[in-house]
Amino acid sequence: MDTHPFASLAHVRILLIPVGLIPQSLFETYANEIRNFESLRLAEIPADTRDGRAARFLPNALSRGNLHLSFPSHPPPFSHSQLSLIRPSHFPLAVIGVASCSQTDSLKSLHSQFNAALIDIFPSSSTYPLVKNCFAFEEGEGNINLDLNDNFPGLVVVPQITNRKLHIGTLLGVLCSQILSEFEVLVKALETPLGNEYLNASLMPLLPPLSELPSSLSAISKTDSPTHLPSFNSQPDMSRPSFNLSAAPTLRRNASSTTTTPTNRQSTLGIQTQKKRLSTIGTSSSHGRLYKMLGDFFLLAGRTEDAAVWYNEAIQLFRGSHDPLWYACTLEGLATLTIIEAWSAGHGLNNSASAVKEPWTDVSDRLQQAINLYQKTPAPETELMHSLHAFLYCGCVLRQTSLFFSVWSAKGWGPLAFTTMLQPGPEPNLPPTLTFENGDEFLTLERLSSVTGITRASIAAVLAQLHGPWLLHLGQRERINILEITASFYACLGYQRKEAYILREVLGCLLDLMVCGREEDGYSQPSTVPQSAGLGIHNVHPVPGSNWGSVGVRITESSEGNESVLRLLKHVCRVLGINLEAVALVEGSKRPNSEQMPSLSDYDEDIVQELHEPVGWPELQVGVVREAVAVAEALPDFPVVAQFALSSLKTLQSVLTPADQYHLYATASRALVTARRRGDSRAVEYWSGRPIVSISLAPLPAIRVPVGKPRSIQNRIGDLRPLVQGIVDPFLYNPRKAAAGKGKSLVVQNEVLEFVITLQNPYIFDLELQEISLSTSGVPFESEPLHTIVPANTLHQIVLSGKANATGILTVRGCFVQAPGGTLREYFLPLYTAEEEERLARKKRAIHSENGRSKYSGLHCYPWSKVHQHANRKSTEGPNESQFRFLECKVVPEQPLLRIRRSSVTHGALMLYDGEQSTIRLTLENVSPIAVDFLHLAFEDSTIEPAQKALADGNLSVFETYETEYNLIHNPVFSWDLKEAKSIAPNQNVTLTLGCFGKVGCTSGIIHISYSNSKAPDLQDSDVFYIRQVSYPLMVTVYHMLECSNLDLLQFPSYPTPLRRSNNSENARLSSLQSEDDAGWCLFSIEVRNTYGSPFDVTLVRTQDGETAASLTTTIPPGSASRLVIPIKKIFLTGEVLSKPIPTLSDRQFVVTQSDLSQSELKTQRELFWYREELFNCVKGLWRETGGMRTGELSFRAERMTLPMLEVFRLEIAHVSLSLESSTSPDKGSTQRTGSRYYPQVNEFIQLRTTITNLTCKTICS
Repeated sequence: MDTHPFASLAHVRILLIPVGLIPQSLFETYANEIRNFESLRLAEIPADTRDGRAARFLPNALSRGNLHLSFPSHPPPFSHSQLSLIRPSHFPLAVIGVASCSQTDSLKSLHSQFNAALIDIFPSSSTYPLVKNCFAFEEGEGNINLDLNDNFPGLVVVPQITNRKLHIGTLLGVLCSQILSEFEVLVKALETPLGNEYLNASLMPLLPPLSELPSSLSAISKTDSPTHLPSFNSQPDMSRPSFNLSAAPTLRRNASSTTTTPTNRQSTLGIQTQKKRLSTIGTSSSHGRLYKMLGDFFLLAGRTEDAAVWYNEAIQLFRGSHDPLWYACTLEGLATLTIIEAWSAGHGLNNSASAVKEPWTDVSDRLQQAINLYQKTPAPETELMHSLHAFLYCGCVLRQTSLFFSVWSAKGWGPLAFTTMLQPGPEPNLPPTLTFENGDEFLTLERLSSVTGITRASIAAVLAQLHGPWLLHLGQRERINILEITASFYACLGYQRKEAYILREVLGCLLDLMVCGREEDGYSQPSTVPQSAGLGIHNVHPVPGSNWGSVGVRITESSEGNESVLRLLKHVCRVLGINLEAVALVEGSKRPNSEQMPSLSDYDEDIVQELHEPVGWPELQVGVVREAVAVAEALPDFPVVAQFALSSLKTLQSVLTPADQYHLYATASRALVTARRRGDSRAVEYWSGRPIVSISLAPLPAIRVPVGKPRSIQNRIGDLRPLVQGIVDPFLYNPRKAAAGKGKSLVVQNEVLEFVITLQNPYIFDLELQEISLSTSGVPFESEPLHTIVPANTLHQIVLSGKANATGILTVRGCFVQAPGGTLREYFLPLYTAEEEERLARKKRAIHSENGRSKYSGLHCYPWSKVHQHANRKSTEGPNESQFRFLECKVVPEQPLLRIRRSSVTHGALMLYDGEQSTIRLTLENVSPIAVDFLHLAFEDSTIEPAQKALADGNLSVFETYETEYNLIHNPVFSWDLKEAKSIAPNQNVTLTLGCFGKVGCTSGIIHISYSNSKAPDLQDSDVFYIRQVSYPLMVTVYHMLECSNLDLLQFPSYPTPLRRSNNSENARLSSLQSEDDAGWCLFSIEVRNTYGSPFDVTLVRTQDGETAASLTTTIPPGSASRLVIPIKKIFLTGEVLSKPIPTLSDRQFVVTQSDLSQSELKTQRELFWYREELFNCVKGLWRETGGMRTGELSFRAERMTLPMLEVFRLEIAHVSLSLESSTSPDKGSTQRTGSRYYPQVNEFIQLRTTITNLTCKTICS
């Protein structure tokens, strides 16, 4: 594309074309060597002419000035041929064919290929090019196949020498000399009356080839002596004081011996049908156009003084005639001439500033006048001429814009501005003042405006003149060219949104061209290049009746140039606040490395993205997104179509309507399917944001949960004290307990683990996930990926399962997610620790603080610009990476697995009488290949928890506390004989017998069976082993049938001897109650009531040391009560025993005595306690179901002991007995008595005998 430099009217265009089979890289290398010559001094151009004739455009040896060269690689389109006279600088005046010579190449073949290429590029009727040369570059010395006997006009061999640049410069000088000589030929044809008539024939005339002009025209012209054109000196005036010999070049180059001759041309415009008298042809036509062309040729020849004379003459004539188009072109040439002169003076004298007015004012005025004249030109008759007219107008506007832009960007009028305006290269020259690497762009641009006085708005206002109806009349190629240059100006001015607006129109033009038709082999097919046979598929559109069958043929699309269009499209969308690369497009489907440490920026990207404030105009963004997807589909580039559609869904979800979301998702799905079908290796990353909300380990079944225990518990299996520990911690906060609750979850090696993953879908369509799997590190983990569909606008839970193949730590980092047609992407999900929550909260606060504030202007308000600035800020502050904590599981060695195969309990329900003793049997089966060598049973029932809670509350009295603890420890509902077998071989059974005790208030119970393989090889050196537990719940029903009440202790009765001794039955019974020693005995009495519907046999059993056991049995019918009495021997407890405090049976700590009793009261309390314990130790109650086999224990512990009972039960220290004896007759014995009655004699002295018996084991001192 033409860059439209300001001084393009002074550039001699030399077209560079490849010849032969030269590689593109080699062609670019040789072309760059030629392009290095941007200008040639006039003194370096040889002045020798053909046949010794002088030419007015050739310089002499002392000429000043430069010939500016431009080397395009593309010719102008054929539709511009009507500009050949009005704008000769638009066409290549010469053609250089670039060829590579090797030993296998012949000059003859290169020459023929060069001529064939010229025929394909230029039609035979074309006026240009004037000179045609072919430069054959030698690849190595002596490798050229020279045909010395043949002569090839226009073919020049460039040898492989050290100073090849000097040689190329010499060849270019000769070429320019030939061009200037051809100017003379063309001007002579125009100076003739017929040539002038052709020149003024139409608005944009064409000159036929000289070969078709009448041969007698020159003779007739001589005889008729037509009016000759005024002649001016075409050579510089050496008498002028400004002439300086120092300006002449010091280097003289030799011209090549090979010259070219003008080629034959064919006319495209015939001679007018209306014939005139030959003597009057051209006499009535104006000479203004001829003078304008002379000025153009002198400007191209570097003769600025002569060009100025002819331009001024032409302006004088145009002012009096109505020819605004040519007048405007003349003003453009005169403006260009001014810049060329200033450039020459600036390089030599550096004194081109003016103190009166700005030096560029005159140039700007001329260009503005030219623009106005273009606008006043009547509309041409044909559409082609109208398009060319609009093209000239747009070029003039761009020239004026370039003037202001060059002065503004160069900080004023000077050599830098002139260099910018004269830049002939394929890319525009940007001065170093427009680089913003180390500064603020806005400040730099505003500083340029303040220095030069030219504002950016004024430049943009000049540039805006070409936008509008003028663009509608341009051809597609010209419109794209003009719009590209316009967008470049806006970009350099800092108007990115205006640039994006223009680039949208460029994309619209490109899309129109692609939709209208795009051939596989391009727009033209050179005649010298044979058509490729391809795959041998012919007759794509078969003619009816042909012999070809019905074969579906898909024409392969060309992807050449697609990348540039897409890059332009992405830039436009990015300026408008749309990130079309939010979803990355990658090659292949490589699985991410799960051992790589997660990045903090990658984790935060999706979390904070939704917090950013939306920027831009939503309606505009949605429209641009639709255009972007349409352009990508028209190319076609299906992976990019999917990328654009999915990126739009990701970034513009809040502004897209449901219909747009459905459309974009469906378009992306179709594009991915098509790309996969066509074998495209590119794929898109996962796009719908962070899909994972949470990851948790599904609770293992109770029978599979491993629990770590210290090996010390193996030695205290029978210790039941932990059962009575309180459930309330005495500390308000126990850090050890809190830390224990947050430990790693224990899982078992080679057993299935299930992870519950919560997914989210914020879109209005069902989101399909082709693959989702766990991302783990640490021990190897086998897991099968899962395919799922997440419903629209909802949270969805899935379960992923797998196995850990080794022991150690299993870390769950997140998930791998893959959408259909996309690549696998890893999403991290760390634990929400306090540090992580605080870090995220700080980041969210920072984002919220920036939302709604005008802290950034222009394109700096976009999220990616802010992220870049924050990244730069963080790079200066230093790294601040956070240490992630992930879900971790500790994998323990393989464990055995037991199950309860059978039980003796029917339907899991156990029915007992209060105090009943029974047994149940459980059969355990080892269903694993690992043996069980450790077995432990623990029990729970519904009475334990209330008792533990009461103990923990601490509101019980001392007696109540002891009774509660005694009931928990000595009367458990379930019990187990520790001597039973504790090992179970693999795939074997074992039966356990458990004891059951009926306790009132018990409604349920659980039997916990803990087991392990404690001698596993992996745990030999460990202080911890792992157990599993299988539980068997039971429903318990306890019937309360016997109630005990009114406990009492009575003194043993003393019955006197009957006064009358007889042998009747009554006296016999009285005598049987006599005890040998009734002083150490008492009676135990208690009342028992039967509240059940069946009779029970109740037995009291007395067992005391030193005494024979005694028992008493009675049958209590339903609803009846009986009092049972049995004699018991009194006891005496020493002071040492009575001084002991009431014991605590549990391991509870911090037990504080809450009693306010005095010392004597405490002593009495302890006596009551210890005597009560001794009482219950010697008297037991048993019951048996009358006529049945069910037995149990009758508990008396609910009864209290009183002080009178204590006095009765406590044995006295000594026994005192009194007796009467006669004092007169001591030998007679005691006084006569009957039973307990004494009968002494009247008036007889008697003696009272006192006998004291020590009942203790110690000596009593009186």
